[in-house]
Amino acid sequence: MGLYEAITHYGARIDALVGHTRSGRRIMNTSYGTLDTKLHGLGIHRASLCHVLSKHLQSLPHQRLMGHTVATVDTAEDHTMVETEHQGASQSFRFDAILIANGSHSQLRPAAWTRFDQLYPWGAMWSMQPMVNAFAAPLLQQRYHHASQMAGILPTGSQPDKPGQPLASFFWSLPVSQMADWQHPDFDFSFWRQQALQLWPELETFLAPLSHQSQLLAATYRDVIMDCWGKNRLGVIGDAAHGMSPQLGQGANMALLDARAIGKAVATSDSWPAVWETYHRQRGPQIRFYQRMSRWLTPAFQSHSRLVSTGRDLFFPLMEQIPWLRLQMVKTVAGLKEGLVD
Repeated sequence: MGLYEAITHYGARIDALVGHTRSGRRIMNTSYGTLDTKLHGLGIHRASLCHVLSKHLQSLPHQRLMGHTVATVDTAEDHTMVETEHQGASQSFRFDAILIANGSHSQLRPAAWTRFDQLYPWGAMWSMQPMVNAFAAPLLQQRYHHASQMAGILPTGSQPDKPGQPLASFFWSLPVSQMADWQHPDFDFSFWRQQALQLWPELETFLAPLSHQSQLLAATYRDVIMDCWGKNRLGVIGDAAHGMSPQLGQGANMALLDARAIGKAVATSDSWPAVWETYHRQRGPQIRFYQRMSRWLTPAFQSHSRLVSTGRDLFFPLMEQIPWLRLQMVKTVAGLKEGLVD
């Protein structure tokens, strides 16, 4: 798309994912350099990613309808219709085709195509804060106590309106059932801070600006499995099509790869059945692999299971010592896998 320079201007280089237990024992050190010294990840604020994509889109012929709520989507043999609500009035729009891309909590994906759609029992409280020296290394850093406590910090670059201010994303794993208590006015924020510092003492300078639970936002995730992602003139892409937990950090990657694949398929065929046949063939293996891996790995990092977390703490360091397994771990985190042994 020619946007690499613009994206790296706002994003923060990530060389590895590093995870330690509360005692300081390292159980994960997944470096992109294992694949190629030129490769790295990129931590980027959602607003910055959208800013770069939006700016590029302005150079292309299109129409934007902001502030509209999509009420219904209907398809016919030769067109599609979208009904929206805007400022109390309903409007209808006709299109050649429709792509649903409104996230994992989408209410628009066809129920007949959806095999499974369930809220994950665990989510996270998160906040974007100015970067501090203790976490300025180009690493996604995580700290675990069993699987019931997990915190992470990701360098996230800068926002378009504050290009000179490096930021970092902080998240604290939390069962969805506890989020209402967290957001209650009587929540003991100082007690939580003590818990966080017991898990990860180096957080003290990073958490210093936080004085109230309202400064952290709740994030929930869905596990979405669809039997197909497109038919005729209707398609579903991104998290709306294959929502998963964020353990492997592939949400934005998958959405962009979906968009690229559908763009290429449309450019090479004027037949919608052929477009979707090509799309499913190209995207299916990778999407299915990451959905399975996300589902398998999530309990090892977000659950109350001592057995699973003990197995994680034993098995992950062993995987690092075996070259082939270490390579598969890096390829998985890098978003390059399409199967268990590819």
